[in-house]
Amino acid sequence: MPTINVLPVTSMDELREALAVRLHVFVDEQGVPAEEEIDRYDASPTGAPDAEALHILARAGRVTVGAARLLLDAPPGGAVHLGRVAVLQEWRRHGVGNVLMERLHAEARARGYRTIEISAQVQAIPFYERLGYVGDGPVYLEAGIDHRAMRYAL
Repeated sequence: MPTINVLPVTSMDELREALAVRLHVFVDEQGVPAEEEIDRYDASPTGAPDAEALHILARAGRVTVGAARLLLDAPPGGAVHLGRVAVLQEWRRHGVGNVLMERLHAEARARGYRTIEISAQVQAIPFYERLGYVGDGPVYLEAGIDHRAMRYAL
């Protein structure tokens, strides 16, 4: 198994790679409408003057195998939203999700956030619980999939 490297998305080409993983996982595998998966936070790579999200990708060698993002529209000191965590099926259960989450936890801490909020698919709740997330409210439907709000104290 190759080493997994997590990198910030700093170019439009890398953003397209991250979006390709997300589209494959959420649209192709799970049936989420593409217009619900791609939103205004996906317009610019990290570091661009108009960037509203920190996008990261996970690579195994030269192959992009995972992606995630941290929204940057909350003031430091409060809660920040992490989401769109996607790992290609053949790379699941190989630690890719863990390294993506570790990187975004570190990025959130460095930016002064105290809490991370996620909208977790019910089937992924055990993964998030292992990382220390706790449920926050009832299950609800989003994009045709059962979700539950969860929180993580940094």
